[in-house]
Amino acid sequence: MKRILLPGAVIACALLAAGTPIHAQTAALPQGEGRELVATACSQCHTLGVVMAGRDGPVGWKRHVYNMVLRGAQLTPREAETVIAYLIANFGPGAPVAPSAPLPSGAGKELVETRCAVCHTLERVTIVKREKRDWENIVTNMYDRWGVTAPAEVQAINGYLAAQFGR
Repeated sequence: MKRILLPGAVIACALLAAGTPIHAQTAALPQGEGRELVATACSQCHTLGVVMAGRDGPVGWKRHVYNMVLRGAQLTPREAETVIAYLIANFGPGAPVAPSAPLPSGAGKELVETRCAVCHTLERVTIVKREKRDWENIVTNMYDRWGVTAPAEVQAINGYLAAQFGR
């Protein structure tokens, strides 16, 4: 059954990507070196909305790009580095993010607002109740993707998220 679904998923992705003209997709991307490379290489398999919805740090974007190259994205090593720099600048820590949900008071709230909201809205935090132990893995993974080591911050954020949004 998986063999039947995989070709179907590939065809569906190709049709979605083909449904929006490349120039219309490119227009939605922020200006900058690497914009055309992202538009061309990424839209071969999916819409650019997938890229624009992502937020990641330097380590995370590097993983994504190299994973896509392994899957067939047509980028030279130099082009891949240009794409990574573009993605970090436009969809990484510090890039503009949509407004976020208000958070309940508690120790660690300010860190969640200043660190987590750098990459994504806080609705991701407030909507889903997770197991308390799961927050540690999630937060540690985010810091790894940023390429940052800050054990005290990770511990404070974990404590807040587990207390407020853990089950």
